[in-house]
Amino acid sequence: MEIAVLSKFMFDEPSVWVTVATVMTLLSTVYLGFAEIIGSHLQYSKFTNSSAKQAVAAGTKVSSRTGMLMLYTPAFVAGVVSFFVFPGGGVRFFLLKVVVTFHFFKRDFEVLFVHKYSGNMGLGSTILISIFYFYVATSLIVVHYMSLGLPEPPIDLKYVGVIMFTVGIIGNFYHHNLLAKLRTDKEKEYKIPRGGLFNLVICPHYSFEILIFYGFAFISQTPLAFACALGDSCYLIARSYQTRNWYVNKFEDFPASIKRLIPYVF
Repeated sequence: MEIAVLSKFMFDEPSVWVTVATVMTLLSTVYLGFAEIIGSHLQYSKFTNSSAKQAVAAGTKVSSRTGMLMLYTPAFVAGVVSFFVFPGGGVRFFLLKVVVTFHFFKRDFEVLFVHKYSGNMGLGSTILISIFYFYVATSLIVVHYMSLGLPEPPIDLKYVGVIMFTVGIIGNFYHHNLLAKLRTDKEKEYKIPRGGLFNLVICPHYSFEILIFYGFAFISQTPLAFACALGDSCYLIARSYQTRNWYVNKFEDFPASIKRLIPYVF
């Protein structure tokens, strides 16, 4: 019964290898979320060197600007190249290539012109996240290309996905901009974010990033795209849980009413 319902929303898997990749994608991202919960953080942002053990494990470091460019640029390049390697394919496929490419272009743009930086990033975590984002960009596009000859899902969600992506990209950029305005270029200290949805949740930029990934999923409607969205959600939920804990421990005046991702709920 559940499979019949899902078939109305998703393409069939084009091969058993894609099915394996879908399952592994979901399991690996859920594992990263579990690692965040138990305190084994990826070494970036405020969790760089979050413990003495992780400081040793992090090893070589790169500047945050360089590290973040390493995170997103390969995925952006993959998106650009996809227009030449996989031309055509219809409206849905074109929209998917556009949103994937634009998302990672926007992230590089923010790295260069929006974000303020307070430290370094562990090179190991940087490489791991970069590989993951490159994998997401390429697999979303390649798997959808492999699905082009299959029957379309009876329920078409691609334009709903475009709306979700647009809201997500605007909300994410807006709140990244608010974070950047918290301090000058010379300031390195963290502050409690204010403005926008920061008055209600500590990670609204994560909330909108989750919306972006579900935008990918609704546009593509492949099982792998939904696995990426669900896995990204699990990781960011865990990261937001630890982020709020970090703020509570660092700032005695942190408002108890501020949640993690969903206003008034979580």
